[in-house]
Amino acid sequence: MKKYILDFSIISNQVLNHNHNLLELGCAEKLPPIIPGQFAEARVDGSHTTYLRRPFSIHRVDYSRNTIHLLIKSVGDGTRSLAGLVTGSTINIMLPLGNGFPVEENSKVLLVGGGCGVAPLWFLADELKRRGSMVTMLIGGRSAVDVLMADDYRKFGDLLISTEDGSLGETGMVTNHSVFRQEKLPYNAIYCCGPDGMMKAVSHIAEKQGIQCYVSLENTMACGIGACLCCVVDTKQGHRCVCTDGPVFNSNELKGWSAETEVGCSIEN
Repeated sequence: MKKYILDFSIISNQVLNHNHNLLELGCAEKLPPIIPGQFAEARVDGSHTTYLRRPFSIHRVDYSRNTIHLLIKSVGDGTRSLAGLVTGSTINIMLPLGNGFPVEENSKVLLVGGGCGVAPLWFLADELKRRGSMVTMLIGGRSAVDVLMADDYRKFGDLLISTEDGSLGETGMVTNHSVFRQEKLPYNAIYCCGPDGMMKAVSHIAEKQGIQCYVSLENTMACGIGACLCCVVDTKQGHRCVCTDGPVFNSNELKGWSAETEVGCSIEN
């Protein structure tokens, strides 16, 4: 798929909590086709300590308005600089990058997001619903403040919430939610994004139930085009670059992910 380097203007910068911002970006040029699960690399201007672009899942796409949304978690100078952008400022974006989720049609699907792992799932849920699938969304965090944009997901279908301190939804880790204690899960596919420990636990549950599980990996991706080899992952077909062969993989493709995994995994692991 062809890649583009485009300038976007900041339409809005919504503060979600103490370290998460949702940026709405508008482009003067027509947006290229984007698949849910693909990502973008943002150039960080004005930071003396940030030399490389920063990767972000494409959270939403609105072709009618020619806009995208990026969910930014502030963890260092680069992401803090991007989170501080004001309305009207410009950001240079390379997109769309990587391979996205296979989108089930007319199916029952479960989407699982831990913490900022919800980033690619809004766009995916929107596309799944548009294609006639019934969506159940399970999101979690350490506490209620860490559960991001819960109300935004209610329009797609059933919303399940889990927090480790019990301040919202069920008490416990995402993978201990009661939805996973059903004898037979009623889903044709599970889509998952979050920490590796959480995704491995979900993929093991899916494997035992004979359900396809697609995971979006969050390896360090410095270049986004397979040149730097920072993001290599071991698969059953050999080593693959997450930025070009992923970030979405069927969990069955990943070496070691089908082994016995402890189900109780903190979203912060």
